[in-house]
Amino acid sequence: MDRRRFLLTSLAGALAAPLAAKGQQSGKVYQIGFLSSQMPTDPEVSRLLGVFVQALRNLGYAEGRNLAIEYRWAERAERLPDFALELVRLKVDVIVAASPPAALAARNATRTIPIVTVLGAWHVGSLARPSDNVTGLSSIAVELGPKLLELLREAVPKVSRVAVLSNPANQVYAPQLREVEIAARVLGVQLQLLEAQGSEQFDSAFAAMTRERADALLVLSDAIFWNHRTQIADLATKSRLPAIYGRLEHVEAGGLMAYAPSNADLLRRAATYVAKILKGAKPGDLPIEQPTKFDLVINLKTAKALGLTIPPSVLLRADRVIE
Repeated sequence: MDRRRFLLTSLAGALAAPLAAKGQQSGKVYQIGFLSSQMPTDPEVSRLLGVFVQALRNLGYAEGRNLAIEYRWAERAERLPDFALELVRLKVDVIVAASPPAALAARNATRTIPIVTVLGAWHVGSLARPSDNVTGLSSIAVELGPKLLELLREAVPKVSRVAVLSNPANQVYAPQLREVEIAARVLGVQLQLLEAQGSEQFDSAFAAMTRERADALLVLSDAIFWNHRTQIADLATKSRLPAIYGRLEHVEAGGLMAYAPSNADLLRRAATYVAKILKGAKPGDLPIEQPTKFDLVINLKTAKALGLTIPPSVLLRADRVIE
């Protein structure tokens, strides 16, 4: 009887295994829309995307098993609204917006599909109680501008005229520039405001900096500038302009200094928001999270090319120095 019971139990288990596997395969496959202003051919984008996908996998959501990701890449901000509408028509479960303009485009496209922002949630109401369907990470882009100007002045004490490069298509810039202008008055620095909406406008912007005798440069955080960070770093060096940036990757591309939160850390945290929403949490119940750590990165090779000596007081505060 014992042997017969063993055989029957084994047979039942063998029959049940395919049924269980079939049940898992027929389970819900969640769809995420990933809306970004970056270029997917950029190796750094691939690396950061890998961080996000791995974080989701660690939380139990893997592509090919229970997750599908619809990517939409808009190198120019004006393409974001159409891509956001495409994701809405696909009825994705969550839209991950990788920049403030992407978040705004998604927000304008839907008030029902949950939206998780990665690099800025400045337009969603209070941090503790986000409005409607938007939550995620705030990169504190507006408040970061004055800190960048302050660090630039500390690194290059003789700076008196700073060119500020911005993209007028980025809706974050109006409040950002107001804060930078206030900080400039306090520091006794004169600003030269310059705009560029594409890489073809960089040469004329740098020519204007030279013409107006700017002695330093502040590059505000923007996808266009990030996508073409090597070109901007080269132009800054050729123009003999010490520059500070609002994204860390600019320094690895040859920029002088940057002060910002880690994009990889922000994407890991964004994955936790996605997982909570897929498990039933409402975006309005998930407080906006602000980064708690900012990195100061300095490129001493670029400083040497500029004939610039970074003060020890600034170097000692650096989280990373590229030599």
